[in-house]
This record gives sequence, structure tokens and C-alpha cells, in this order.
Amino acid sequence: MNATDRTPADLLRSALAADPARPLVTFYDDATGERVELSVATFANWVAKTANLLQGDLAAEPGDRLALLLPAHWQSAVWLLACSSVGVVADVQGDPAGADLVVSGPDTLEAARACRGERVALALRPLGGRFPQTPEGFADYAVEVPSQGDRFAPFTPVDPDAPALAVDGVELTAAELVARAHEDAADLGLTAGSRLLTGRTYDTWEGLSAGLFAPLAAGGSVVLCRHLGQLGEDGLAKRVESERVTNTAV
Repeated sequence: MNATDRTPADLLRSALAADPARPLVTFYDDATGERVELSVATFANWVAKTANLLQGDLAAEPGDRLALLLPAHWQSAVWLLACSSVGVVADVQGDPAGADLVVSGPDTLEAARACRGERVALALRPLGGRFPQTPEGFADYAVEVPSQGDRFAPFTPVDPDAPALAVDGVELTAAELVARAHEDAADLGLTAGSRLLTGRTYDTWEGLSAGLFAPLAAGGSVVLCRHLGQLGEDGLAKRVESERVTNTAV
């Protein structure tokens, strides 16, 4: 990645310029058997659409706080980069009552109702499917995002020194996040082309870093596994082989 990258959105732009066709996020849910693979270009397209939704329809501005109540999932990774693109603080598993807006999975809808701002719900169904019936008081992400633009430009340039992420008592600016992601990539032995398999959850910095930011900073990719404990040792060994995994963080 480029030495001038100072935000996660910068890291994604550099990845897109380097090799848009390579895999970036491969997601497994071992409770459902779901597998989704997103190239850099496809992931960036989802990020652009989501950032347009965030900035346009939801009227989010730099410095706004978004309570992100989602598990480790490819759509969670999209929202993290969309927040970075707009300059919104992603408060992972944060208090909805203290947030300007909230993004919730199906299991946290009641908690999310404490937010008095805009509310978005994700069904987290295979292939990004929508809810059979939109939860009352929420916009269904799967309904709203497809019509958004494929290119994104922020109304205001994102400040690398402004807060970008809060998780488990840790708050980082965009520049600090990128620096820590590079450090973690080195600690995990990641280089360009590395393929990291992780079963860590998204409720700690270590989980977010292994599950997205460190591979992105290194120019590698991630095999993000939810409910990995249900796979078993033999299944894990087969996945490592089939996905050409070079590094693990489980």
C-alpha cells in the first residue's frame, strides 16, 4: 500500500488501483453454510453505494457517531469502510442511545430502537437478501442500497486526524487506525498477496484488524469465518488448503 495512505478509505483506493480483480474478503458462516467472495472492485462498489446511502439518504456528516451493531460479516466490513469514506465514527457495538444513527443486525433490533436518529437494519441473509418484512422504524439496507451510485465523493474531505473508530474502549483516528493496521500486519506476518484466515469476532480491535484492516493495509486478503468453532479441525484444515490460506488468526 502507499505510504501516503492515511485513512482506511485511502487503503481501499490503493488496493483498487493496484489490482481490482483480486479477492479481498471471502466470508463463511459455518452455521448456515454461506460463502461469499468479494474482489477488491466488488467490495469497493458496495462501499461506494453504502457511503452514498450514508451521506445522502441518511444525511450523515463527518464527526457523526454511528452505532454499528453487527457481527463479523462481509457487510459489516463494508459499513466500516463506508463510515471511513464519509468521516463518520464507527462505534462498534456502541450505545445506540448516544449515537446519531444506528446500523443493526436482526438480533439487536430492540437495542437499536434506543437511537433517536436514523436506523438501518440488515437481515444478514445470504447474498445480501432483504427482510421478509422490514422491521418497523428501520430502513432495510438491502432495499435501499442497490439504487445508490457506484461512485462516491465526500461532501467534505475526511480529516485523517479526526476520530474514526471506537471499539471495546479503544478510540482511534483514521491515521492511528491505518498505522496500527500496518503494525498488526507486520506482527501477523502479512505481505502483499497474503491470505489470512480468521475466526475472531468484530467486537475488539484485534478482531477488526485481523478481519479487515491488517490484510487491507498489507495488500492481502481475508477469509473471514463466522461460527468457525462449528467447522472442526478436519474442516478447518480443508478450508486452509482450498482457500490457499497463508496465515491464520483464530
